Amino acid sequence: MNEHLNTTQIVTVPLSGSLTMSSREVAELTGKRHDHVMRDARKMLLDLHGEEDLPKFGGVYDGGNGETRPCIHLPKRECLILVSGYSVELRARIIDRWMELEEGATPKALDFSDPRVVLGVIGHLQGEVAKKDEIIAEQGGRLKRLDRLEGAKGSMCITDAAKTLDVKRDHLFQFMSSRRWIYKRAGNKNWLAYDTIRHAGYLEHEDHLYMDNEGRERVAPRVLVTAKGLVKLAELLERPLH
Repeated sequence: MNEHLNTTQIVTVPLSGSLTMSSREVAELTGKRHDHVMRDARKMLLDLHGEEDLPKFGGVYDGGNGETRPCIHLPKRECLILVSGYSVELRARIIDRWMELEEGATPKALDFSDPRVVLGVIGHLQGEVAKKDEIIAEQGGRLKRLDRLEGAKGSMCITDAAKTLDVKRDHLFQFMSSRRWIYKRAGNKNWLAYDTIRHAGYLEHEDHLYMDNEGRERVAPRVLVTAKGLVKLAELLERPLH
C-alpha cells in the first residue's frame, strides 16, 4: 500500500524528534482527494488553534515538472483527530502508518569511537549554529522595523496602506471588512472604523472634504490606518514590512 509514497517528501522529522504526517500522505493512504483532505485539515486546525497558528503547519511538496504545491503537516494528535470521522478501515491505515513512523524514528546509538561519526556530529552542530544565527539576525531586523513603524507618527488612508503592504486596494478593504475592522452604515457609502479597533489604536477617523455631484463641498469621516494598525495588518496578512 505504501510503495508509491516515496515519490514525494511527505513526512518530516524535526530535530525535536516529533513526527508529522503530511496531508499528501493522508490522501494517499485513505484514497481521498488531496484538496479535500487539505480543506478538512484547515478547518480542523482553525477550530483547534486559530488562524494565527495555521501557517506553522504549512508545507510544500514536489508536484512534478519543477512545481511545488502546498500541503499541511500534521502532528500525531491533529492527524488522528482529522481521521476520527473516517471509516474504521481508513483509520486503521493511518494508525498503522503512525506505528511504522514511530518505530522508524527510534534513535540509534552513535559509535563515538568512530572519528567519522564525531566529525559528522561536529559538522551538523556547526550547521545548526549557523542557521540559528541567521534566524536571530532576521528576527532582530524584523523587530527593529516593527518598532520603527509602531513608533512613527501620522496615519495613512487605506489606499496608501494597501500600497505599503503590497496588496490590492479592494482586497484590503474586503479583508478589513471581513475582520470587522471597518463597516458601512445602511445607505451610506463611507467606510467607518469599529470602535473596538479605534480604541486598540489600529484605526482612526479624520474629517474628509469632498465635492458632491452638484459641486457642493461636503465633509465626511474617512478611515485612516495608524502605524500600529499597519504593523497589525502586516502580521494578519503575513506581508513583509521593509
